[in-house]
Amino acid sequence: MSAFFARYKFSIKMQEVVLILITMLWGGTFLVVHHAMTVSGPFFFVGLRFATAALLLALFSWKTLRGLCWQEVKAGAWIGLAIAGGYGLQTWGMQTISSSKSAFITAMYVPLVPLLQWLFLGRMPGIMSWIGVILAFSGLLLLAGPEGNSLAFSAGEIATLLSALAIAAEIILIGACAGKVDVRRVTIVQLAVAAVCAFIFMLPNRESIPAYSPYLLYSAIGLGMASAVIQVTMNWAQRSVSPTRATVIYAGEPVWAGIVGRIAGERLPGIALLGAALIVLGVLISELRLQRKKKAKDKPSPQQITENP
Repeated sequence: MSAFFARYKFSIKMQEVVLILITMLWGGTFLVVHHAMTVSGPFFFVGLRFATAALLLALFSWKTLRGLCWQEVKAGAWIGLAIAGGYGLQTWGMQTISSSKSAFITAMYVPLVPLLQWLFLGRMPGIMSWIGVILAFSGLLLLAGPEGNSLAFSAGEIATLLSALAIAAEIILIGACAGKVDVRRVTIVQLAVAAVCAFIFMLPNRESIPAYSPYLLYSAIGLGMASAVIQVTMNWAQRSVSPTRATVIYAGEPVWAGIVGRIAGERLPGIALLGAALIVLGVLISELRLQRKKKAKDKPSPQQITENP
């Protein structure tokens, strides 16, 4: 066992620890969103959530907005569009398909991130990152396996597939922009753009503004605050954490969602618990680094030993 760890280097950055904590918060919002769908349409709730987040963050960062540049507007707009697509389409799809099937399809963003990163950014993930992604994706399949043996691609399932692609694009875009823009300014832009896009999506969905509900108001404010914290932290942390490593950490979201659900009275079957364990293992494996063997320049060759006894 000691020989195994001698061959690998286990390291974890402070930014990665923060991302794990954020993922716990992220997973905990699932139950709130689930109940909010009983009092609101999907796109209105997504728009209200991110509009609240943008306003709250702007109140605390209004001085920094004076330095807003075109590069930050462009970066925030692209990320915001991806956020609106990811959250909006996933929420819309859950109206017609089960939550387990939605989670299974959305899990496709895990392998999509390294593939998109390779295709568009030219960054080939390392072998340990690939193994971690495979383990995390396998765990997600067990944790949120669909009912039945096949997938019939209904409108809700297609929308959820598109949301997985949007979530993968969001992570890639954040990774590409990290370190090049001001974190708070670009986060305000992306939250505002996500809100506007979600409200616009209400039109083709023929969605009306719901009646006032205390739960809708409180959940929107609470999730708005959570969204602001999550997005700022993602932008900050991914300045030094690669998209692939971040994706494996984000794959722990359903684990934390399952824990919150269990506290609320839900019970996970044994196969789902095995999936949760695989996701945690995937996170750990992704943190391992292969150490290359260094050639000993001063070590004499067998021939030299023979010639110079």
